[in-house]
Amino acid sequence: MAVNIESTDAGTDPLPRGRWKYLDKFITRPGAFTDPDAFEPGQAAIEGLERQKVLVIGAGGLGCEILKNLALSGFKDIHVIDMDTIDVSNLNRQFLFRASDVGSYKAEVAAKFVEKRVKGVKITPYCGKIQDKDEEYYMQFSMIVCGLDSIEARRWINATLVGMVDGENPDSMKPLVDGGTEGFKGQARVIFPTMTSCIECQLDMHAPRAAVPLCTLATIPRQPQHCIEWAHIIAWEEHRKDITLDTDDPEHITWLYQKALARAKEFNIEGVTYSMTQGVVKNIIPAIASTNAIVAASCCNEAFKIATNTNPFLGYPEQDNYMMYTGDESVYTYTFEHQKKDDCPVCGSGNIARPLQVNPNITLQDFIDGLAERPEAQLKYPAIRTGEKSLWMQLASLQEQLRPNLDKRMVDLVEEGEELTITDKSFPTQFKYKVVFSK
Repeated sequence: MAVNIESTDAGTDPLPRGRWKYLDKFITRPGAFTDPDAFEPGQAAIEGLERQKVLVIGAGGLGCEILKNLALSGFKDIHVIDMDTIDVSNLNRQFLFRASDVGSYKAEVAAKFVEKRVKGVKITPYCGKIQDKDEEYYMQFSMIVCGLDSIEARRWINATLVGMVDGENPDSMKPLVDGGTEGFKGQARVIFPTMTSCIECQLDMHAPRAAVPLCTLATIPRQPQHCIEWAHIIAWEEHRKDITLDTDDPEHITWLYQKALARAKEFNIEGVTYSMTQGVVKNIIPAIASTNAIVAASCCNEAFKIATNTNPFLGYPEQDNYMMYTGDESVYTYTFEHQKKDDCPVCGSGNIARPLQVNPNITLQDFIDGLAERPEAQLKYPAIRTGEKSLWMQLASLQEQLRPNLDKRMVDLVEEGEELTITDKSFPTQFKYKVVFSK
């Protein structure tokens, strides 16, 4: 959409621009909190906003709201990534989709819908994983806005953006605006890679849910979630142990759903659905449309402020960088500054080994299982080595050789104060820990 603002005398407002006139109040005149050194009101601000190239990751409940908001906020060049297809269960809150779209890719349908409704906006979809793209792809964007339902995906893009930063090239630092919801709760945060607290610094705020005892899963399931966990933990290992479970693969989720449904019928348990299977396996809490709308609005507000400098944004020097929202009893928001951690394995200085409490008498197998549940680690597919030897690897060709280690006690494998280097195929990062034996 061509934008023309007629010149006016100093001190007067520019002429309105049709449907965009509400934006003129922000980008064609300074406000009470505007930094005069960073903001040039008028045509320059409008053209600068339209030149922004923004990537939206996720086209689900949050992503639909984010795409709509960005398009209506004056962004003209938007890309979106999502690998999922539309399910009937999405239609109650992912408002860009209709019943006739079921089975189609979310990214494609969302892009076409917004382009049709907001003229002059170009939205480029990619139907696949964020891991499919390399640093060169992400380097083309001015910022990334995430509406993901996966901690693992957040950690991957966070590590990728931090790794892209080149001190000699200011354009290599890509702001990350991240939103997330859990029922009536949500958060929006702004991350400037290497400059502010990153997602890995904040990982312990997103602790995994407590595990269900295996005896319950194996013998007396009482809830539909127990049947799904049984399929996830036990049935997959029995029938498909040579295949690594990909929680983003529809074929894998379908297999788990079918197994869980059969298990539920065996024990006269009702309520197992495909959507619930996704939620349990990926640790997703069902979304609420109003929460999505509020958090997406906050994310897009921050993206607009970063792009235009009309007002201070989250993460602005000496400003709060994290907004929390809760709406279960009333509407409540709180902003604070999450501190950058020097020993963060992603953005910390010097790749410092973090202390890790370890019970010396547990087996390596117990230690590996526990890494997935530790708030500060959350590593599901770890490969572990010391400075001198490998304790466990994910490569099938090496597992047979290392399998005897699984039954050995940690005290027999490592020493107090020894460093462990742990990698996980889900993340482009090495995690270093210093063993501290618990008493």
